[in-house]
Amino acid sequence: MRMSMGLDARQLQVQKIAPRMIQSMEILQLPLLALQERIEQEMNENPLLEQLDTDPASPDETDEFEDRSGDTRAETEKELIVDNDHDNKDDFERLLNMDSELPSTFDDSFRQSANRIQEDADRRHDLMANAEMRPESLNDFLLHQLAELDIDDRVEKMAERIISTLDARDGGYLRMPLSDLLPANHTKEDLEVAQEALAVVQSMEPTGIAARDLRECLLLQIQPSMPYNEEMRVLISNHLHDLAENRLPAIQRKTGYSIDLIKATREAMHGLTPKPGTAFTKTYVPAVTPDVTVEQAEDGSYQIRLDDDRVPRLFISDYYRNRLQDPNSTPEEREFIKKKVNGAQWLIDAIEQRRSTLSRVAQAIVEHQKRFLDEGPEAIEPLKMQQIADRVGVHVTTVSRAVDDKWMQTPRGILPMKRFFVGGTQTEDGEDVAWDTIRIKLQDIIDKEDKSDPLCDEALADELSKAGMTVARRTVTKYRKKMGIPSSRQRRDWSLTKK
Repeated sequence: MRMSMGLDARQLQVQKIAPRMIQSMEILQLPLLALQERIEQEMNENPLLEQLDTDPASPDETDEFEDRSGDTRAETEKELIVDNDHDNKDDFERLLNMDSELPSTFDDSFRQSANRIQEDADRRHDLMANAEMRPESLNDFLLHQLAELDIDDRVEKMAERIISTLDARDGGYLRMPLSDLLPANHTKEDLEVAQEALAVVQSMEPTGIAARDLRECLLLQIQPSMPYNEEMRVLISNHLHDLAENRLPAIQRKTGYSIDLIKATREAMHGLTPKPGTAFTKTYVPAVTPDVTVEQAEDGSYQIRLDDDRVPRLFISDYYRNRLQDPNSTPEEREFIKKKVNGAQWLIDAIEQRRSTLSRVAQAIVEHQKRFLDEGPEAIEPLKMQQIADRVGVHVTTVSRAVDDKWMQTPRGILPMKRFFVGGTQTEDGEDVAWDTIRIKLQDIIDKEDKSDPLCDEALADELSKAGMTVARRTVTKYRKKMGIPSSRQRRDWSLTKK
């Protein structure tokens, strides 16, 4: 093979995404709260961006802004003519100190009033005053109990070590052998101290803490005052797996207990906690802020309204625009302002494009899922993103970004916008049926089945077929497991079985 160096001219087609399009896609994908944060960040980085401090009771001010914003866009989109022949000798550093000049040039109507500033300060103070304190952790709770006990120092130190290994998210189980908490050259006496320390920790609240497995956790919680306490000890110690699999006849043969006694004991066991440590875990549920609200008109149709009242309305500062047109401004100053003007205009256009796209996509979804809004989840229609993309006239990825992490306030509650996109199948008559409808029908069939002889997955598929929904057995199994429905053996009520 001959290798050589040289210049080679080739013609290629390369697809590149302009920065303006990238920013538009990023803004479209942001949910409402994230959009507010992004705008605040952009305003901190771009001094040309200003926010209209509107008051809902002052429509004249809003109209004035719309006129100003329209003029601003028109002027910024025109080619800016700057006299480059008359550079003044002003120090460029005044651009960095421009904050001191701004108050005298801004229109007072766009500045916050003293009352508004005080209201914002009061609101921040209330948020800090009402901020929830950090809850007590499981480890702290156990250490406080340990401090109140009068025990040997060696046992206390070992108990502290055991407590330090417990994780509330894991239920508070002791997941390592006691020997792993001791030195490699530990003695038999050290192990006895560790066992005593473990017994001390397991005697604390919440009961069942520091157990090494589920069986020990449940046994630690049984008290003599509990009903069926002896039967519970027997079933938990020797027949826990049979209970989980609902093999009550097998337990009956091994224990001699009646089916009714086993069922009553199992009901009493429901008062025990399999993961006592999770009481100290606080699940964070973020507040949902709907991006879109669906309202029903008098004629029965549904219209959408964007809930973006809290999104700041932006415009480009008159001061900087005037400085850009001022022949006395320096070239460096003009170049700086031009760059920031482009960035500000791109952001304003991207936000407006987001409003337009999200409105059209949301309205198309609502029109397609009208039966769902009228009748409920069982009437949801199969819907793919490609269908909405074709209807709105955008790419399918645009629809995906528009609905991503967005929420819609509907007469059926606040729902994620992705909830309206569901797959489906066809009935024997060729009618499309959503998977959600099939799941609702499946739940209805199971609720009405004979619990003495529950339907297997094959029989459930046959029942769905009778209802006009052709579904494979493996599909029934998959959805049954997703819905948390036990198998036919686990659903059987042995007390109803004919003897």
